[in-house]
Formats: sequence, structure tokens, C-alpha cells
Amino acid sequence: MQIGIRLHDTVKMALPQRLAHTREQGFTCAHVALGKVIDDFPIKNTTLTPGFAMYLKRLFAENDLDVAVLGCYLNLATPDSTELAKTIETYKAQIRFASWLGAGVVGTETGNPNVFYAPDPAARTREALNFFIKNLSYVVEYAEKMGVVVAIEPVCQHIVYSPERARQVLRAIASPNLQIILDPVNLLDGSNAANQKDVVKNAIDILGEDVAVIHVKDFTVKDGKVISMAAGQGIMDYSDLIHFMKKDKPYIHATLEDTVPENAVAAREFMERLWDEA
Repeated sequence: MQIGIRLHDTVKMALPQRLAHTREQGFTCAHVALGKVIDDFPIKNTTLTPGFAMYLKRLFAENDLDVAVLGCYLNLATPDSTELAKTIETYKAQIRFASWLGAGVVGTETGNPNVFYAPDPAARTREALNFFIKNLSYVVEYAEKMGVVVAIEPVCQHIVYSPERARQVLRAIASPNLQIILDPVNLLDGSNAANQKDVVKNAIDILGEDVAVIHVKDFTVKDGKVISMAAGQGIMDYSDLIHFMKKDKPYIHATLEDTVPENAVAAREFMERLWDEA
């Protein structure tokens, strides 16, 4: 396991210092959302040049950090055709950038069929899934040309809300350049959290071979809702996830989520203890 963190969850400072601090905290990789960690200029498609990518690549290498995920979390299911065209072009720009940067994957969630990217009952329809698959296929086709992997992240409030639904997407597009970011907590809600072990085992059984990255966080349930938090602070049972990673994906990038600078190191140490004890 190569354990990392979302870079925007680290102490806010100039990027060179931020990367040095991240490495000093014991992390070896990062989930990078450029617009959340670059303050010097706006991140637009036109700013994603080879020179910028090579500058960042050198900076990450100097700090012995991998770019595990280049995040591009936009709505590929918006019904606004103008916005959708812009979104697809942004994914292509991020994919080009990832190819120059040497990022592990370009990561994305799977959207909702409205312009607000808000939870929507229509997300569970076949029509929404087909629309998402059509739009994702354009992105993956471009990723194939650029030699980049796109990884989708199933989330129970989005169009790809389950492992079964994610497997449908993988089969429909049938590309080695499309893989999975597995975040077990994102598959939980008030209806299935009590059966978390079954949910995690099912996700591993259905998606395990195509999992490229793990997102790590914890959760509790309050008033029937899943509340996420830093690893080690909730009721998450990591045993099956750790066993899967250690047996089948020993050097996988695993990035922490929902940490703050004050608890990030404790979350990393918690996961490393579980790994050592497994």
C-alpha cells in the first residue's frame, strides 16, 4: 500500500512547501485537484500546458511523491448540452495533462442527470446510465489515444450507485483505459450501513480486478445518515479491504479522505497498523 492524501486537505501554503510538508508527514502519493491547490492563476484548459505539467512532475519527484489521482470531478450527465460539451473538453484537457504529468489515473465520479449535480431519483434509471455511458465513452476513447487511465468512482447518490452498475459501465465501454476508484464508504447509506461487511465484500468480488486506486475514510451513522470522517475515527471495518489490498494489490495507491491537518498523520498511522497486523 502506498498511502497518500488529498492534497487540498493538507496545510495551505505555496505548492513547493505544501509538497515538502506532505512528504514529511509520511505520505508517498497525493490526490491532486489542481484548482484546489493552485492559487497563483485560474486553472483553465489553456493553462494545462506541457511546461506546467513538467514543472509539477519535477516538483513531485523532488519530494518523492506520486500523483496517484488527477481529479476531474465534473458532471458527465448534465442535460445542458452546452455545458456538457465544455465538460468533455475539460476532461480531454485533463487527460492530456495527466499524460505529460505521469499521473496514475484521471479520477471522476459519475454525476447526476440535472444541471446542479444534485441527488436525483432519475439517476437510477436506465436512461441516465445510458446517457452517462455515451458521454464517458468519448472521454475514454480520448484517454486511449493519450495512454491514460480514467477511473470512475461509484457513489450511492450518483448514477453509478453500486458495484453492479459500475460493472455494467465497464462492460459497455470495454476498455483497459477505464478502471475503478473504490471508496467503500461512498457505497454506504442509511439502508445498508449496518451490513457494511457484505457491501465491501460484494464490491471487491464484482470490481476487484479493475480497482486502480482506493479512497480511505471512516464513517458513523447519525439520524439514519452516513457521516464520513477520517480513518480510525468511526465504525468502519477495514479487514476485508486490507486483506484484498494486501493479497491482490500490494502497491496500490490508497489516498485518505476527510482528514484535516490535525488528524492526517494519525489516520495514516492507523491504516499502517492495520496493514502490518493483517
